[in-house]
Amino acid sequence: MESSNPALNSKIFDNARVAVGGQTMTIQGTINKSFILLAIMVATAAWAWSMSDPANAGMIQGLFWVGLIGGLVLAIASTIKPAWTPVTAPLYAAFEGLVLGFISVFYEARFPGIAMQGVGLSFAVLMAMLMGYKAGWLQATPGLRKGLMIAGGAVFLFYLVVMGAGFFGIAPPGFLFGSGPLGIAFSLVVVGIASMFLILDFDFIERAAAQGLNKYMEWYGAFGLMVTLVWMYLEILRLLSKLRR
Repeated sequence: MESSNPALNSKIFDNARVAVGGQTMTIQGTINKSFILLAIMVATAAWAWSMSDPANAGMIQGLFWVGLIGGLVLAIASTIKPAWTPVTAPLYAAFEGLVLGFISVFYEARFPGIAMQGVGLSFAVLMAMLMGYKAGWLQATPGLRKGLMIAGGAVFLFYLVVMGAGFFGIAPPGFLFGSGPLGIAFSLVVVGIASMFLILDFDFIERAAAQGLNKYMEWYGAFGLMVTLVWMYLEILRLLSKLRR
């Protein structure tokens, strides 16, 4: 049982076996935890949005970096130690909410209405993927897992190289932010990859619940799903911004 989402790696799940008679993970429990994390993320994003005033520019920049670094640290901690996720997952959602809120404000200033479009499309994709998975139209086959592992790794490596090059004053490739056919095609591909990760996440959570893992893994499964949703929303915003230019 594998997932291309590093937050839902099977080796980590294998370490969460529960003793006979103990509380176990359920799908409904994971869904409930996902809604809790989503509510936290929306609340902090809304607060960040409300602070979008030029007079608060210095504070906004500071909070953005706090959210970005804090979210990264919490994501790493959650992945390394899933037993911490009842605490780290809500904190991760709060920090990521700050980041998404400020990024949404940035896009909204340039393209009015884009934030709501991004949110609406993200939920539409989530529901479509869930319906397709439940109907059996979309299956997490071994081939799909392997293909997404390669594709996701390639995207991550590409972004890492671009960020590293930026520290040396090297401009990113034009298609990364450009609104030409190549730039739009690139964003469409990445949005597609991020969307397909949801299928692997659904499948993995379902299988993990069937295996009766420890109760805290509901938080861990919800955390992994949030990681995918955050990535997908940011990629959808990028795609929409290119289409609006």
